[in-house]
Amino acid sequence: MHKIISRRKFHIVWTTILITILALFFLFPLVWMIVSSMKPESQIYSNISSIKAFLPGSFSDWGKAYAGIFSRFNVVRYIINSVFYATSVTIGSIVVNALAGYGFAKFDFTGRKLIFGLLIALLVIPGTTLLIQQFQIAKTIGILNTPLAVILPGISSPFYIYMFRNAFADIPQSITEAAELDGASNFKIFWRVLLPMTLPTIATVGTLSFIGSWNDYVWPLMVLTNSDQFPLQVAITNINSTNPVYMNQVMAILTVSTIPLIFVYIFFQKYLVQGMGSAGNGDK
Repeated sequence: MHKIISRRKFHIVWTTILITILALFFLFPLVWMIVSSMKPESQIYSNISSIKAFLPGSFSDWGKAYAGIFSRFNVVRYIINSVFYATSVTIGSIVVNALAGYGFAKFDFTGRKLIFGLLIALLVIPGTTLLIQQFQIAKTIGILNTPLAVILPGISSPFYIYMFRNAFADIPQSITEAAELDGASNFKIFWRVLLPMTLPTIATVGTLSFIGSWNDYVWPLMVLTNSDQFPLQVAITNINSTNPVYMNQVMAILTVSTIPLIFVYIFFQKYLVQGMGSAGNGDK
């Protein structure tokens, strides 16, 4: 018994050490970025080979890079654009994919399995291969250089539909039948009864949609030409190529673009893990 306890303690210790090392390995670029945004330009690379590279400058220098980048560029406008795009995509993604998942889970219609199979097959197709087709569609319907061009293509996703389909399939059919006996319509059953029961999936899809939209760079760059409509990620490229380029200001704008994602993940981590776990429940 004593040997078993000792082995468990040893396993916990070395696992903790390994996880800590891996965490530090992935975190040190983030820490260096944040610290570099709190230093003068001349100090960023002066101590790159020592521990001082991960220490901020004097307190009086902490906000200078941020003040400089906000005074040179319309950063607030870019942040507002990113928040608007990401929020719109998130809300639209939850509603549209949930409706599709509800249809596949609760309705028996001709060709359901075939359509769902084709939908799952789309998961193996890289999204970048569809950019040209998406651009042509956006051009045909006349939404280029508008917020709709950024928002609409990011709303629907085969993977999110699959997640919602599994979540709704897990809900007993008796709940749906009871709501039908009470005279509820299909949409009312979906909106008021079943959708609130898929909270982990909603949080997962919402989190992933927000992060994906916030980090999206290629698609907004393709469909937007008016710089006032650029999201933050596209604007960062312009900021990084506008002379004079100050590295501490570049690190400051990168930090500004990263912080919202950190808070989103921290607040929704619990539901994100639950939702990703339920995505692999298989066909029901």
